[in-house]
Amino acid sequence: MTLGKLFYIIGASGAGKDTLMTYARTNLNGSKNVVFAHRYITRDPFAGNENHVHLTIEEFKARREANFFALHWESHDNCYGIGIEINNWLQAGCNVVVNGSREYLPVASNLYPEIITVLIAASEEVLINRLNNRGREDTQQIAERIKRSQQIQTDLSGCIKILNNYAVEVAGDELVKVLSQY
Repeated sequence: MTLGKLFYIIGASGAGKDTLMTYARTNLNGSKNVVFAHRYITRDPFAGNENHVHLTIEEFKARREANFFALHWESHDNCYGIGIEINNWLQAGCNVVVNGSREYLPVASNLYPEIITVLIAASEEVLINRLNNRGREDTQQIAERIKRSQQIQTDLSGCIKILNNYAVEVAGDELVKVLSQY
């Protein structure tokens, strides 16, 4: 049996990763054997539009110590994890899509050498506007996110880049195309 591919979706806060992943999930509708992993996050369950599983910090630590996560990292005072079930999905030949972290990419790439990294990008103006509209951060926090985004020095030379400055359908169709060609 052929192993599935791991698609690791990254991008700055506000780039539209969740929106594009939701778009792709809806438009693929189970076709091409593509599955979307949810994240386990210690963030408020009602913050943002991401379909995630909320865990307390204690629950997260217990699951991490029990090796229930294939991938896990910390960012913006929250803990993020991708469940170990993705390994079963990959072994079954499914292509798996995860919402990852740019800073964690070197670790994820080491754990999954065949990883396909997809960078969702947007202009600084678009990022600021989207972060303002989602209402999770104040002006200073948004400025810090933009500054941090510019400082992240991850090698993105081998990744697929999708620009998400316009209508959701434009970048969404591009992501569907990427996920469908493997």
